[in-house]
Amino acid sequence: PAGVAYNISLALNTLGDEVRLCSMVGKDFTADYIKSSLEKAGISTDNVKHSLETTPTSVILYDPDGKRQIYCDLKDIQDRDYGFDSSMLDGVDIVVACNINFNRQLLRSAKEQGKIIATDVHVLSNPYDEYNREFMECADILFLSDEGVGDDYRGFILHLAQIYNNKIIVLGRGSKGAAIYTAVTDQVVDLPACNIGGVVNTVGAGDALFSGFVHFYSKGLSPIDALSLAQKFAAYKIRSNGAAKGFLTEEELLNAN
Repeated sequence: PAGVAYNISLALNTLGDEVRLCSMVGKDFTADYIKSSLEKAGISTDNVKHSLETTPTSVILYDPDGKRQIYCDLKDIQDRDYGFDSSMLDGVDIVVACNINFNRQLLRSAKEQGKIIATDVHVLSNPYDEYNREFMECADILFLSDEGVGDDYRGFILHLAQIYNNKIIVLGRGSKGAAIYTAVTDQVVDLPACNIGGVVNTVGAGDALFSGFVHFYSKGLSPIDALSLAQKFAAYKIRSNGAAKGFLTEEELLNAN
């Protein structure tokens, strides 16, 4: 079991955060397996609905350098409405909204309530991308990969900031590290990669980076310090084989060499 929502929920839960997971699964064995795995990890499935006929699946091919090909079969999830209740946001510090269609209602509700919104649009090549526009407009914290950005990644980040006025933008650059923009400084800062060796599987590295940043930023660390620890969190995660495996607790991470 994996997927963006699963990976992020498990990562945040392992780091010590209280997670309120909202998602949809099918009416099949896969759904039961996913829910039992979540419950075993201590994550409530009260808001995981059996709204689909079958559960979405993905096949991901990757090479030793971390390059990937991803084949997603989302079934009918993009055409389904989750049915969010605004009370679901009570007591929530940060809304982590994956860029899936049913979260658009969540975005609007979170924005109305003044919640901090973090989202990852993954691969983006057009700053005006129509599908991701609403997510980018609402995001206080915006993550994306450099896979579709091109050589002038700094210019791309600054262009995004100019359009959407995000407080923080993080560009994951794989083995090249990461770049971060903050509205406070209006600058892009490069962080080198955290190379600890022993890489087994890079699938899920972006979700780990995103989760680690959200966790440490929510604890009051500066954006740079939060990203630095998030890189370390992701570096340890990719030493395991599986998109949702290899997450360290906060204590294990801080004590790791």
